[in-house]
Amino acid sequence: MNGKKVSDEDPDFESALAELEALVANMETGEFTLEESLVAFERGVELTRQCRNALEHAELRIRALMPDGSEVPIDDVDTDTDG
Repeated sequence: MNGKKVSDEDPDFESALAELEALVANMETGEFTLEESLVAFERGVELTRQCRNALEHAELRIRALMPDGSEVPIDDVDTDTDG
């Protein structure tokens, strides 16, 4: 990890992802000016990095819980979010 502490300004993973999805949806409308698009793109890159860092941190935590180096097969992971 880069040693950067999470500040109060950094959103959690879910908030960052939701903001990123909203940015993409707004950009896809084509109603942004060039400058607004650039600002939105820069924010999107920042949010993408925050999400990636959060996922990497979560992966490290999971690996720490599995000291024998074993991995959970993807088939064993419940990806059904409907219930």
